[in-house]
Amino acid sequence: MARVFFPASLRSFTGELAELSIPAGNLRELIATLDSRFPGIGDAIRSGLAVAIDGEIIQDGFLEELGPESEIHFVPPISGGSGRAGSAPAQAAARTSAPAGFPS
Repeated sequence: MARVFFPASLRSFTGELAELSIPAGNLRELIATLDSRFPGIGDAIRSGLAVAIDGEIIQDGFLEELGPESEIHFVPPISGGSGRAGSAPAQAAARTSAPAGFPS
């Protein structure tokens, strides 16, 4: 059975369950099974989460085969930052965010 790991953003659907083993032949089947068990989770997964299967991010992999020992991670988008690393706002942020005891 595939092991599915849920990020904090999906745990409201799973009753705070962080991981679960589910039999599924491919990603589409896995998401359908999850959605039948946790209504609404399928839409949440399809609305912007990346999927990693066995440590590899998969793009548009709904038919991606899952092995009996596969690990599936749903990965929320990474955001933030204040601009390019060399931009004035980024440099100012770097100067003001030094840990205590380090020069800024």
